[in-house]
Amino acid sequence: MIKKISLGLLIMALSTSCVSKKIYNDLENKFTDLKKENRSLADENSELTNAKNQLELDQDALKNDYAKLKLERDKWLADYGALSNKMDLLNESYKALEKNSNEALQINMSKNRDLLAQLDAKGKALAIEQERLNKSSQRLQEMESLIAAKEAAMKKLKETLSKALNSFEGKGLTVEQKNGKVYVSMENKLLFNSGSYSVGAEGKKAVVELGKVLGDNPDISVLIEGHTDDDGFSSSGPIANNWDLSTKRATAIVAILSENRAINKENLTAAGRGEFSPLTSNATAEGKAKNRRIEIILTPRLDEIAEMLNEIN
Repeated sequence: MIKKISLGLLIMALSTSCVSKKIYNDLENKFTDLKKENRSLADENSELTNAKNQLELDQDALKNDYAKLKLERDKWLADYGALSNKMDLLNESYKALEKNSNEALQINMSKNRDLLAQLDAKGKALAIEQERLNKSSQRLQEMESLIAAKEAAMKKLKETLSKALNSFEGKGLTVEQKNGKVYVSMENKLLFNSGSYSVGAEGKKAVVELGKVLGDNPDISVLIEGHTDDDGFSSSGPIANNWDLSTKRATAIVAILSENRAINKENLTAAGRGEFSPLTSNATAEGKAKNRRIEIILTPRLDEIAEMLNEIN
């Protein structure tokens, strides 16, 4: 809806000779922003497709493991069948040897006992292997269901966050889902003044709204990363360098989130990345502005999946 209104305003501006140059420039800038947003959505769609493809590859790998276990089971069955045939032949031989001497009879009985023992051992081993295969198959199905459930939960979380933070759209805040995680990115223009790690009033509102959603999702791990551009830090105050500044800014966000008692503090982690993980080139002022940001990375707890993998292996 916002895009349609903005485009309409731009067309009206272009077709009306009485509009001031300032209004024309403002509309042109909005049109440029919409084009950038369109490219960003296309990139997000590509990333979601890649994540889906990766999940399909993981699923194929698990199915291959299942097929290998089934082949092993079939081998056990074949061995069992071969031994059963041998047993039938030995039974026939035993009947024929009853007419022979007692010594020969004792020898053949001993062989039969050995073969019976082998057959019994094979049967027990097959039963154990069959039970293991059944358990592995069941755990595989449970794990696939759990992965699908967590993927759906993260999608719902992304939608909830987008709705909760909708009022900050266009102010340097974005929400996206990729690689099974949800990323909330806030540019520094929304949060901090230049060289400061004190969160402004508007930025604090955004963080508080984010905290409300996190409070309703206690099983989500939250990593807060601070990022800067590559401009050197020359202040003589309490900040040593860009890395120190990015860390203090991340900690400032954690402090605001910690005010929400519903958030599990054990799930919060603050980290400073300095200028070493840029989104784009720092060659332009626009690029520097995008690189100065807070990234809040939300990850589902994978303890259950890891436990299932250990049981299968």
